[in-house]
Amino acid sequence: MRNVKWTAILWPAFLSACLLEVLVFGLVDPSDLQWLGKPLDFSSQGVYTLAFFAFWAVALVASGLAALLCLSPAEVND
Repeated sequence: MRNVKWTAILWPAFLSACLLEVLVFGLVDPSDLQWLGKPLDFSSQGVYTLAFFAFWAVALVASGLAALLCLSPAEVND
């Protein structure tokens, strides 16, 4: 994994999180969200922020796994 540049993993994950943020919150109002039947105690900006970092984390794992799968077995074992 040494040869893979971190920007090749972080940048697509960031762009994916941006796209997901726009798609999800274009359809969902943060003030209508509930957790275990109770409304969230966060402001709309707080919900946007937490959701963005959650989306980024999921996309980061997916990008990292894709980069790992692109490596040859010899590179993985080094």
